[in-house]
Amino acid sequence: MYLMPTSCAARAISVTGMPTMPNILTSGAMSRAGRQLALLLCSCCLAVAIPGGPAEEGCPAEPRQAAHYVAAVYEHRSFLSPDPLALTSRKQALELMHRNLDIYEQQVTTAARKGAQIIVFPEDGIHGFNFTRTSIYPFLDFMPSPHSVRWNPCLEPHRFNDTEVLQRLSCMAMKGEMFLVANLGTKQPCHSSDPGCPSDGRYQFNTNVVFSSNGTLVDRYRKHNLYFEAAFDTPLEVDHVVFDTPFAGKFGVFTCFDILFFDPAVRLLRDSEVKHVVYPTAWMNQLPLLAAIQIQRGFAIAFGINLLAANIHHPSLGMTGSGIHAPLKSFWHHNMESPEGHLIIAEVAKNPPGLVSTGNATGKMDPSHRKFLELLAGDPYSEKDAQDVHCDGAPKSTTNASPTFNSEMMYDNFTLVPVWGREGHLHVCANGLCCHLLYQRPTVSQELYALGVFDGLHTVHGTYYVQVCALVKCGGLGFDTCGQEITEATGMFEFHLWGNFSTSYIFPMLLTSGMTLETPDQLGWESDHYFLKKRGLSSGLVTAALYGRLYEKD
Repeated sequence: MYLMPTSCAARAISVTGMPTMPNILTSGAMSRAGRQLALLLCSCCLAVAIPGGPAEEGCPAEPRQAAHYVAAVYEHRSFLSPDPLALTSRKQALELMHRNLDIYEQQVTTAARKGAQIIVFPEDGIHGFNFTRTSIYPFLDFMPSPHSVRWNPCLEPHRFNDTEVLQRLSCMAMKGEMFLVANLGTKQPCHSSDPGCPSDGRYQFNTNVVFSSNGTLVDRYRKHNLYFEAAFDTPLEVDHVVFDTPFAGKFGVFTCFDILFFDPAVRLLRDSEVKHVVYPTAWMNQLPLLAAIQIQRGFAIAFGINLLAANIHHPSLGMTGSGIHAPLKSFWHHNMESPEGHLIIAEVAKNPPGLVSTGNATGKMDPSHRKFLELLAGDPYSEKDAQDVHCDGAPKSTTNASPTFNSEMMYDNFTLVPVWGREGHLHVCANGLCCHLLYQRPTVSQELYALGVFDGLHTVHGTYYVQVCALVKCGGLGFDTCGQEITEATGMFEFHLWGNFSTSYIFPMLLTSGMTLETPDQLGWESDHYFLKKRGLSSGLVTAALYGRLYEKD
């Protein structure tokens, strides 16, 4: 066993999961840069797990601090149906699902040994995906309403038929003495008198279930914003699920694509007592703006909450990226090479502290921030023409007359301006949104960066309105490469990025080389502009973005 001589006052432990593969415990991301950042964020314990055996503790057990709880998320490499379109029997479906549940049970055992009080498993982790409405039917459990029935499936296994998966999950929670959140397919019979009842006489839902530490079914959430999921129905009313825990208070629940929409995600967090969210997902990464860990971290920062995000692990499909995210730090896993699942365990603050949100919060102000405030106070720019990138009232050292160009990013037509030289003040506009960048670079790398803006309706793989300001590394030296998926970079920046957003729902995203998450130094509103400030990147910048959502324009 390899041990890092560190304090255990605050610990984050990542456990690699498939039992037949070598298991490694790390903190933060699996990338080199990710490990470096995690060690900076928190004192960590590292160890090696014995293949096929339980993970060994890296530090002696200590009394749990009252201000914290221990959470676990598992990124699961699921066993998938070889032909999800084929019809199968309930017995065959259960055989496949029990293989996945066997892995879940092993992770619960490991997490329990590490003191976890709650564990979250990913979307589609038990049954898989790409089914039709008919072919998924044998994989569905019957789901009674937890609001009308109090039920412990482990202790009352024969109370309802077709509940084998719920029974196993209930027993895991009881055995591990922890809250357990998992995703499965469920069915609910309906009658022709119900105007919403499908023609086959049943509802089929993509469902998250929550079990308490004694195995009781606490609640269930039925996914509202389906992502091309023909096998499932959208519930007639949005589920707004909040469950209470004895160790950390209230948790909200939603699934995958829900994170981009007002209902249920934002509406849940209008309850100021909801400081934690459990988030099963099956997310296909899309850089430069919507990799799984990017949106997860951005959401946690934007709302000042803890997000416990468990993704599925299928790198060949671009699916990886899980984490335990707080506003000030994250412990994450992103690995497109390893075939293994991955368990993350971290100590989490019950009341997550937020970032400094105003530029004037400290008495001593650095020169770059003073310059940013001066630009805001005297910004003469009022035209909305995206082709005009000259700021007449700015000092010559910050004036930019670089050419604007258009390039496709995230299937949207972004307007961009190249970022050249060691320092400058750039801006570019589209529709009503103007994005600004004030930057300095210690050295100019042989890479093309660009500042881009988009203000409009996104219509590919979902329809939703976004306002985006983004500083991105381009795929090559040509303008047409800006917007390509990039994970490695060497360009170092100190910068302020800001825009005159017309929404208060803005997700800050800061990603550096090796899929490393960075924490903004400051962000917030100044003079009707939302800004993000960062100095001292740990590695080359890949993406710095302010991703705004105008839900009312969807």
